[in-house]
Amino acid sequence: MSNGRIRKIVIAGGGTAGWMTASTLAKLFGKTFDITLIESEEIGTVGVGEATIPPLKWQHRVLSVREPEFMRAVQGTFKLGICFENWRKLGGNYFHVFGHSGRSRGLAEFHHFWLKGRKLGIAYEFGEYCNEWAAAQSGRFGLMLNCLLDYAFHIDASLYARFLRELAERHDVVRREGRIEQVMQNPGNGFISGLRLHSGQLIEGDLFIDCTGFRGLLIERTLHAGYDDWSHWLPCDSAIAVQTEPTEPPRPYTRAIACEAGWQWRIPLQHRVGNGIVFSTRHWSDEEAKVRLLDSVRGRLLTEPRVIRFRAGQRRRHWYKNCVAVGLASGFIEPLESTSIHLIQRSITRLAQMFPNNGIRDPDIVEFNKQMQIETENIRDFIILHYHVTERTDSAFWRQCRMMEIPDSLRHRIELFRQGGRVFKTSEELFGETSWLQVMLGQGLVPEQYHPGVNSMSDQNLGDFLGGIRDRVGSLVEGLPSHQRFIDEYCKAPAD
Repeated sequence: MSNGRIRKIVIAGGGTAGWMTASTLAKLFGKTFDITLIESEEIGTVGVGEATIPPLKWQHRVLSVREPEFMRAVQGTFKLGICFENWRKLGGNYFHVFGHSGRSRGLAEFHHFWLKGRKLGIAYEFGEYCNEWAAAQSGRFGLMLNCLLDYAFHIDASLYARFLRELAERHDVVRREGRIEQVMQNPGNGFISGLRLHSGQLIEGDLFIDCTGFRGLLIERTLHAGYDDWSHWLPCDSAIAVQTEPTEPPRPYTRAIACEAGWQWRIPLQHRVGNGIVFSTRHWSDEEAKVRLLDSVRGRLLTEPRVIRFRAGQRRRHWYKNCVAVGLASGFIEPLESTSIHLIQRSITRLAQMFPNNGIRDPDIVEFNKQMQIETENIRDFIILHYHVTERTDSAFWRQCRMMEIPDSLRHRIELFRQGGRVFKTSEELFGETSWLQVMLGQGLVPEQYHPGVNSMSDQNLGDFLGGIRDRVGSLVEGLPSHQRFIDEYCKAPAD
């Protein structure tokens, strides 16, 4: 390992991953280090990670970002969750929203009371006990003190990268334009020593951050960190993205619409709608997927359809020698639950927490990789759940998903819930109990029993308990403005 003090940080690649890394490290460490970011205008970014999840608000607090200013800059709208259409069966839908449903009482979590109420015929749909669900259903949004909603954002990824670049450059991050032609290594220990650009310029550094996307130019092509392929669990390997003019007010949620060989997304922004289709090339050709996508979108096309190839999985070592992979360079889990930007954020946060100020040490690397792998595998299991627990048998794709072997970790979760309604969250996990509940119930998985502590409440009291929560949710959400009205008053972007 290296005993040399870190003085120069070099970030290879821009986009959301590169500029979020640059802006965060520069904000947290000030002028402690020289930070240089290399990107080339010749090399495009994937740029379709346009739906986010609530932890991004924490990142913005670290960066001292004012939310209305950010929303105007990225032409953003608000996201209360995702509506999953046709996932359990054709014609059916359910919501996975942020926030919590109902409230616990004694030893039993709320869903156990709901399960008994459902058995007695006195419980409504699970989501009706959740503020975010009710607001999403009614197209409302607000930040009123008496109705706190957990939310995230829909953003224009290209505008977001530009916004983060401005933040980074305010904190003296230096941008170098150029294509990386050669990665230089120390012959003694294999550490990266510098990046030579097409112009011949050599950018030297002590710590290198690989934000070169799927190419993994530093972490894989140079250091050969290895890759765990998850395509046997997550069979989709391609996406086609296209942007259209809006034809209706933006809904406060993402739409994920399952189809015969994958699924489609619709993400409403202030100035356009992001559309795409994620699919398996073993079951559909590019042309078949493109036709399906274009037949279903609304509004005039603003861009030409763009094909994106990917392979689900993660690097065996996110941090190797003096290189840390961030974003797509570290791996990829398809965008079904909008986790790509979150994993960028988690890589940066962990790097900042165990920053190798006085030299790169093995224990730091081992712990960083362990934590990243655990978190990424938990997200992987959550995504597999959507595909595997389904009633669909109408295509070869869905039959394959129903019949495939799944990770033991996910099988354990499913059986815990199926047999006793038990859901848990460990400290390393992103998705909490309510998220797992909504997706498992939405996909048709119903527990065989509920917690015996529920029986301490009479049927009459149970009905009053459930009814009171539902009534409070309804009255609180009724006081919210429409999503469009809130945007207009809070963060409307100026007209072009």
